[in-house]
Amino acid sequence: MSQYIKIGLKVLWLIVLTYWFISGLIAKKAEHQEPFIKRFVQYWLPLIIAMLFLGPGEWFGRSWLRENFIEHSDLVGTIGLSISVIGAIIACASRYKLGRNWSLSVQKKEDHQLIQDGIYRIVRHPIYTGLLLLFIGNALIVGDYRAIIAVLIVFVSLWLKLKKEEKLLIEIFGTKYTEYQNRTKAIIPYLL
Repeated sequence: MSQYIKIGLKVLWLIVLTYWFISGLIAKKAEHQEPFIKRFVQYWLPLIIAMLFLGPGEWFGRSWLRENFIEHSDLVGTIGLSISVIGAIIACASRYKLGRNWSLSVQKKEDHQLIQDGIYRIVRHPIYTGLLLLFIGNALIVGDYRAIIAVLIVFVSLWLKLKKEEKLLIEIFGTKYTEYQNRTKAIIPYLL
């Protein structure tokens, strides 16, 4: 697989993480949030573990985790990078649409607003859709079974966070949010 594909993926991650950090600086203050250790264990640790699975694989040795589930070709790499780019665009555009209402953890913001337009008309949690696509594209580029485990870890982590967010959003917005849930799927348009 071409080094340009791998470099492109690294640049893409750098862009996404930089945007996330900078845009997080302008988020509204939280009225209430979970303790740091709980946030770290529930949200950050699974993502860190997933990133370790996607990183350099030498430390996996010759285990089945290093076996390919797909060939390491330029075509597969290009498809993976394309999926990752689409995911990054969705995640960043969704993050931008949320504006100051965005938060890393499940929390109520000052003057919390329910966003239902733009991409939020198609899915309720498009940031998670974008992040999953970013990880799926990354997994195709890695091509080893360890990458599938990384995607599963990210999916489960985001799904659990999504459920907590939905509970909080129902508390905040009541029937307005349940009506939104009935109209719009969570992360995959028309399916899930």
